Amino acid sequence: MATKIPKSYIPNTKEKYMCAKHKEYFRKVLEDWKKELTLQNDKILFNELDDNDTSADVVDQATSITGKAIEMRTVNRNKKLISKIEGSLKKIKDGTYGYCEETGEEIGLKRLIARPIANLTVEAQEKHEREEKTFADN
Repeated sequence: MATKIPKSYIPNTKEKYMCAKHKEYFRKVLEDWKKELTLQNDKILFNELDDNDTSADVVDQATSITGKAIEMRTVNRNKKLISKIEGSLKKIKDGTYGYCEETGEEIGLKRLIARPIANLTVEAQEKHEREEKTFADN
């Protein structure tokens, strides 16, 4: 997309929903977020070895192992987010971004600004969560 937008641009409801400016804004937000998560994963995965791995102190070793487990959970969480971001970027390209996957309704700018990877309206998301809870309770 070749639409130029100012750095301070924020989508507003006075513009046509998912116009070229909106799409470019969200594309940039998603690309930046993906870059940030990728860098964070690279730092975690390629950091220098922890000296506590070979420490004779069991407490130091346990702390090191716990820290690595938390880092790996972060890496996995980031991978899932990156996958969702890539899905949202694909939707921008195919023109379906910003519309609910269940109802086809507009998700809304406020929701997308708060959660750029949202794929359901608030109502559809709440319904989905209620059904998930009901299923989990059974």
